[in-house]
Amino acid sequence: MSRDVLRLRLAQPDDARVIGVLSRRVVARWVAPDQSRKVARELLSRLTAKALRQKIMEGQRFHLAYLNDVLVGVAAMRDDHHLVHFYVSTRYQGRGIARRLWQRTVQDATRRAGTHRFTLNATRCAIPIYLRFGFRVDGPEQPSPNGVFTTPMTLLLPKRAGKRA
Repeated sequence: MSRDVLRLRLAQPDDARVIGVLSRRVVARWVAPDQSRKVARELLSRLTAKALRQKIMEGQRFHLAYLNDVLVGVAAMRDDHHLVHFYVSTRYQGRGIARRLWQRTVQDATRRAGTHRFTLNATRCAIPIYLRFGFRVDGPEQPSPNGVFTTPMTLLLPKRAGKRA
């Protein structure tokens, strides 16, 4: 990756197709095997360009990571505190991309809303990465309203003291 430059930016509605392609590939490889066939199918169907475009247009913030012209990572935050999508292309895992993407997502939420408490519902394969980011498990694995088995997790960042005059 020495010659490759990682670029991070916010998604626009026109990015929905490539976000969907990357998301469906990662979910099919890493998430779907731990779910029932029906739940996996429904999860993949919620990652279409149309569905993702609608989320972007409704204000959900998608952060994108590019190496050269290749989309290699996606992070989406709802309400500046709940991580709803976090994927790094299998081919590019283990290169620090997830950490950089997560840092950018946190910086954006803290700048916009002063967020210091982040939540997510982790699938089995993702728990180790979130633990490395400092998240803690909040409870047992359970099915979400959509039937996806996830584990609730929380990250508390230290509150920064306000600037003094």
